[in-house]
Order: sequence, then structure tokens, then C-alpha cells
Amino acid sequence: MTAGKIVALVSGLLIGLAALGVAATGVGMVGVYAVDRDADGFLTSPEFTLSSSGHAVTTEEVDLQARPGDWVPWVGTFDVRVTVESTRSGDDIFVGIAEVDDVRAYLEGVPRDEVTRLDDRGARYRTHQGSATPAPPARQDFWDAAASGPRTQTVRWSLTPGRWALVVMNADAGADVDVTATAGIQSSLMLPVGLGLLVGALVLGAAAAALLVVALARTDATEAVAPSRRQGVPAPADRVYPLVLTGALDEPLSRWMWLVKWILAIPHFVVLAFLWLAFVVLTAAAGVAILFTGRYPRGIFDFNVGVLRWTWRVAFYVHGALATDRYPPFAFDAPDYPAQLDVTYPSRLSRGLVLVKWWLLALPHYLVVAILAGGGTAWSAGQGNEQAWPVMTTGGGLIGLLVLIAGVVLLFTARYPRALFELVMGLNRWVYRVIAYAALMTDVYPPFRLDPGGGEPAPVPLPQAPDAGSDRMPVTTG
Repeated sequence: MTAGKIVALVSGLLIGLAALGVAATGVGMVGVYAVDRDADGFLTSPEFTLSSSGHAVTTEEVDLQARPGDWVPWVGTFDVRVTVESTRSGDDIFVGIAEVDDVRAYLEGVPRDEVTRLDDRGARYRTHQGSATPAPPARQDFWDAAASGPRTQTVRWSLTPGRWALVVMNADAGADVDVTATAGIQSSLMLPVGLGLLVGALVLGAAAAALLVVALARTDATEAVAPSRRQGVPAPADRVYPLVLTGALDEPLSRWMWLVKWILAIPHFVVLAFLWLAFVVLTAAAGVAILFTGRYPRGIFDFNVGVLRWTWRVAFYVHGALATDRYPPFAFDAPDYPAQLDVTYPSRLSRGLVLVKWWLLALPHYLVVAILAGGGTAWSAGQGNEQAWPVMTTGGGLIGLLVLIAGVVLLFTARYPRALFELVMGLNRWVYRVIAYAALMTDVYPPFRLDPGGGEPAPVPLPQAPDAGSDRMPVTTG
């Protein structure tokens, strides 16, 4: 890849990641607005118990300071509601909000408790000692908002610049305050901001997709070579399955290098984490395109195949095979590397199958992948658009165990057992076929068949994909 394409790729991935974060925030805000508000439009906290052996319970200072002329986003847009209820029947209660300096002057020398933290374990306090008795709070004229009366009282207040504190007392200013309290907040900005974030996420997603298409556009002779002509990849007519996975055991191998390869490959793991995030997002986008057009967008298809190739090379070097000591290149395509992967581009795909094949039809294969590549990997395979993630973690389960055995044998004998290598290749081939199907790259159902060996086996009859214009599911499963 050229320097410009690398910059476009990295920028596209970062912008795509930002788009996901913005979208998640927007969905959260719209969801909260639509579902979690009460009848008055407030988001309400759980109920807390507040108590003090002194004359008052206060909050810490809430600093909403703003200089004159500053734009303050909370003015006129956020309302706060606090409801307190005395735990002793017959007691009158007071709740008020005022400037911190006024509250401190009023409660100077008065024993009280200041709330420093509220969580699911209750309230935590800072105790202020004293011996003074305050005048009844309702007689004071500095409150910005206040309520006083029997048993249950509610105060509602619009956020205003300043330094504020909430005070809860007995209405007669007597000692031993004991109440339950809930707080709520509402804002006229929540829905517009949430919708704006969703629109922004769409714009960022479109920009990310455009950058990725630019990064993956073929512009030179090397990139323009047809995938089926690359070294070690058979022509489409010779294929057993639309996905071809090959590997050449690169002997002689170092006895000990396999012990540190996973450390050497950490830079690849970091890059692949971002690439697989893009893979998942773009696969979802491709699914929408297939649903309406019956075609897999070629730019997205080439990118996703490149991610599979990159992942297979790293797996072949480290946890998926340990079959070469050649460090994998940082590239979507490396025709001279011992491990190769390719997928035939489908001219047409079933629009109906896109809705069910990645979760319902592929479910039996996910159970097999759970054994081959590890239970955690298979669980990821069945969760919505995360079906593409298992390849990233191939190396657990039976494959990981067999590769570990091969490593131990290599350490003591300097030889990689050929039969073991061929078995590992067959298991990896099964996993990657499932990924290609789950990632919507083909309508040909993966065969329940182990095809061991470094190269693809001789052609045998495959399950038939549905006709280009048909939305019927294939019956034969191989």
C-alpha cells in the first residue's frame, strides 16, 4: 500500500471508531428520553436515606459558576427536582436550595452532616461539629427554591450559574433529621442532542467508508492482478469452496522462536483489532446493500477479504499453525507469503438469505467452531453482527491444543509433524469457511467435511447456492 492509502486506512478506521461511539451515545440519549422518563418527563434516581443527629443534612458545593457574558448550556434547559419524605409520621420537613455562602453563614456553628458521596451502599458524610441552634429555615429569605410542610415535600429548580447547595432540615430546625430522598432531572436538549448525534454518526460513518474505499482502491499493476492468479491460489474452476485457504510448511523451523512469536506479533494484534472493528461495521453495511440490490459492494468485499488474508497470515505465524518463521507483512495482500487466502467474488447473492444465514443457518457450524477454535470464540460468532470476530481469536480450542503439541514436538525434535500440520490446516479451513458464510460473502453453505492438507483438496460436488434471483434457502448441507 502507498503512504497515502495507509493514511486513508488509518483515518477511516479512527473516524469509524468515533462514529460508533457517537452513535452509541445518541442511541442512549434517545432511548433514555423515550423509555426512562416518568410522567412529568424527569429521569429519576433511586431512593436514598439521608440522616443526621444534628440539625441539617447538606450537599457538597455544586459549582455552576460562569462569567458574565458566557454562554451557559444549562440555563433554561435543565430542571432539577428533589423530593424528600420524613421517616417519622407527623414531622414537618424542609428542603431548600441556596447559594453556598448563604448556607454556610446560616449554619455557622450548627452541628450537621454534609453528604460527600451517594452510591448503592448509601450516603457517606462529612460531620461538622457545633453547638448552635439555627432559626427555622422557612423564615430565611435567601433560598432560591424551597418547600416546607408535612411529611413529603418537593422542590423544583432550574439550573442557574453560581455555587449552590441543597439543605434538608426539620421544619422547626430541630435535631435528628431522618428522611428518604429522590432526585430527578429533565432537559429540553436531550432529544435534539440525541438525534443530532445520530445524524453526526451517519456523517462520520459515510466519511469513514469513503476513506476505506479510497484506501482499498486498486491503482497499480501489482494490486490489479486477479486474486485467482496469485501464487498458490487455484483458479476458480478448481475450487472446492468459494473460500480458498492454503499454507506451506516453511521448514526448517526454529526450535524456540514459537515461544516468543506471540510477543513479536503484538503490533499485528493491535492493527487487526481496528481492522476487525471495521470488518464488522462494513459487513453490516454490506448486508443492507445485499438486501436491496442482491450484490455485495465490491470495495467492501475486497476490504473484508484483505482482513481475512491478514488475519490468516498472522494466525499461520503464531497461534493458528506455527508453520513459518517469516514475519507477516503489514499488508492486505502478500502473494509470496507461505499462507494464502482468497474468496471468489459473488456476482449475485440471495436477498432473503442475508436475513437468516449468519445466525440461523450457520448455528450448527457455530457449535463445531466452539470446539475447533474455543467456546468464547463460538459465542462471539452467534451474536448479531459480531459473527466475523471468531477468526481474530482462532487458536483456542482443539486448534490451539494441536498447535501447542506441535510446538512442544518442534522444541525437542526440530521437526513439525507433517500429519499434525495437515490436520491443523483442515481445522482452520473449516473455521474460515464458516466465517466467509457468516460474513455474507457467499451463499454456498459450508460443507460438514474436514479437508486436511496445505492445499485445497480435489474438487467435489458442493451444495448449490440459490439462483441469482431466488430467495429460497439451500436444502443440501454437504
